[in-house]
Amino acid sequence: MHRLIQTLARVTALAGGLVLIVLIVMTTFSIIGRSLNKLMHGDFFQQNLTGLAQWLLDLGVGEINGNYELLEAGVAFAIFSFLPICQLYGAHATVDIFTSFLPPRANRWIAAFWEIVLAAVILLIVNQLFGGMERYIRNGQTTFFLQFPVWWAYAFSFAAGLVACVTAVYCAAMRLGEAVMGRSILPSEHGGH
Repeated sequence: MHRLIQTLARVTALAGGLVLIVLIVMTTFSIIGRSLNKLMHGDFFQQNLTGLAQWLLDLGVGEINGNYELLEAGVAFAIFSFLPICQLYGAHATVDIFTSFLPPRANRWIAAFWEIVLAAVILLIVNQLFGGMERYIRNGQTTFFLQFPVWWAYAFSFAAGLVACVTAVYCAAMRLGEAVMGRSILPSEHGGH
């Protein structure tokens, strides 16, 4: 079971990473295009290099149309894609000023409690995400520039969110098992497993 959850978490994180790389490249080209477009409309190019400026403008040099819409959808997907791997490896931000002095058994029970709370929160968020996706499917809303259905972004995020839910429930059960058995099962930032 652990290997399946680990594979799901890794594949989802890789998908999120690939989407982020594409978004970075797209945003970079969009910024360069916008800057070049502004430059070509500047006085120097319009007076001295009119032909070159017009040729570049005719090629469509400028900001990528729908850049913000794609960025918004892609970042949401990436966030949900990284949740499972963070959950599996206990890599969420923690503050252990007070708990670092407690014995390992107490820390295991605290970790189990917060893992259960986090699993419940992830389940709630993904449930709300599903409700939002259903609303957008029903009302048929599309994005302004690219005119793709808004629910598509919700669907991709929901798919990654389902993996996050499965991973969160698994991790909560394993952390509870760690607390009961008094030994580490899952890897964590504290060096367990």
